[in-house]
Amino acid sequence: MLLEKNFPDLPQLMLPGYNITYSSSGGTFVLKILSQIPKILGAIGRERQWLRDIQATHRFDLVISDNRYGLKIDGLKSVILTHQLQIMTGFGTAADSVMRRLHYHMLGKFDECWVVDEQENGGLAGALSHPRQLPANAHYVGLLSQLSPPAAFVQSHTNNILVLLSGPEPMRSILEKVMLQQAASVTSYHFHIIAGNPSGRAPGHLPAHITYMTYTSARELAHALARAQLVVCRSGYSTLMDLAVFGKKALLIPTPGQSEQEYLATHLQTEGIALCRDQGNINLSKDIPKALGYRGFTGQMEGRSSLMETLIDNLLQKLESESGRR
Repeated sequence: MLLEKNFPDLPQLMLPGYNITYSSSGGTFVLKILSQIPKILGAIGRERQWLRDIQATHRFDLVISDNRYGLKIDGLKSVILTHQLQIMTGFGTAADSVMRRLHYHMLGKFDECWVVDEQENGGLAGALSHPRQLPANAHYVGLLSQLSPPAAFVQSHTNNILVLLSGPEPMRSILEKVMLQQAASVTSYHFHIIAGNPSGRAPGHLPAHITYMTYTSARELAHALARAQLVVCRSGYSTLMDLAVFGKKALLIPTPGQSEQEYLATHLQTEGIALCRDQGNINLSKDIPKALGYRGFTGQMEGRSSLMETLIDNLLQKLESESGRR
């Protein structure tokens, strides 16, 4: 749906997802994922066959995929994007080291691995994207976001809190319930909630200081971000990059049990950028003033040329040169 709305004129080929199910308890989240490894490996094999089948028809010159490990076949140049070179298992450094080696083996099958982060000063993702040793085919491409600040200046409004709900169920709905309950009694702020649930319905009888949208377009989301004094959201990496584009202050609530989100939120709090709170310990009346005291994101993408555009241009030129020599 998102791609169709943002790129209505581009042809699209449907690739099935991994159909991962998630736990409603943070304590069992990782074990739930680990139990589905055979299913994930099977899905990787199917997407590799899917690429073979459509390549016979479309004859692509280049494939660029976002964390889709099956999109590499012989004879077709392929690039994989990731920000998480070091997988955080939650089971200690020994387990992390094993997972890094396995991960690098999978990344090494691709012609290039593009790391979605800034190279300097630990970037945005810290140790996730800056391990002691990089894969041999890795290149940093900077931060990426589907959003751009509105062309016309939009003034952020004091006491305007944007709540972005996202991520897997049932955790998304659990956090929505907490946000609605607590926001109702914190009348000194205006809360604009974007539920991230296109098929959902807005709850009835909301207080006047709460507005609610089930879903927004990229343009609407960009305007909502520009108007917000503070953003309350998960610490998923795509969301963090959006916050970086807009230079926002944030209250980060990692999805329970998701070690990557927990690391990112804690890392950004340690850096003095944003406040981190566990889902079970949220207190909006106290946490919002504290979050506003952090320095916030500083618009890391402002005025920077796109490293990714340069890499794509270089790859296309290389492909054209190789084609001319055949």
